[in-house]
Amino acid sequence: MTIAVCPGSFDPVTSGHIDVIERCAHLFDQVHVVVAVNAAKKPLFTEEQRVRMIREVLNEDGFPDVVVTSTDGLITDYCAGVGAEVIVKGLRQNGDYEAELGMALVNKQLGGVETMFLPANPLKEHISSSIVKDVARHGGAIDGLVPGYVAPLLIEALRNEKR
Repeated sequence: MTIAVCPGSFDPVTSGHIDVIERCAHLFDQVHVVVAVNAAKKPLFTEEQRVRMIREVLNEDGFPDVVVTSTDGLITDYCAGVGAEVIVKGLRQNGDYEAELGMALVNKQLGGVETMFLPANPLKEHISSSIVKDVARHGGAIDGLVPGYVAPLLIEALRNEKR
């Protein structure tokens, strides 16, 4: 069985993330979507909220071979623990490749895990979590940028952030 890991901060999960996850689910026997916890970042959503959002969205679409979890350790350690052979990263534009290449080389050196870069769907390559949060903060429409389940949670979290 080939296991792939799709790590990310997913703060929040976007339609672009879901597209990459769904495409991976068709390529591998099992996909682990791993919310990577980075102590240096201050996310809008808690680790548990991000995991729950992804699970809800994927369960709606019916992906039984996708496991959603989190880690605050090295992604290579997570891969070794579940027997994953590949890390899959979605790439939107050139900047993504430059940022991800160094990480891929380190992951190969640390854990012997290969990284596969999956180009973004051209219709979704402009979507990022930071852009979505910025649009929502300013009252813009986020329909299509995030799954329907996520939109009201994002709006509520941003309201609470202002308090």
